[in-house]
Amino acid sequence: MDFVEKIRRIIKMRHDDVVVAMTSGGVDNMEKYQYMLGQIRTYQYLLQEISTLLKTKEQNDSEGTIISIKGKDSPTK
Repeated sequence: MDFVEKIRRIIKMRHDDVVVAMTSGGVDNMEKYQYMLGQIRTYQYLLQEISTLLKTKEQNDSEGTIISIKGKDSPTK
């Protein structure tokens, strides 16, 4: 989990860097604006995907991964 947290921290830091650059006047043309906006969206998408994957893993860990294929009425031997 340390690896995942480091990746999340790096992505968040890069996201924040682009946001600061955009809001502090670092955009001088429309192409650069569009590029930076694409970067922000990509970083947000990556963070969301990581969160979704972690939630799925947490759900599987708490519920277990064994699925019973016996019916309720089937006798056990």
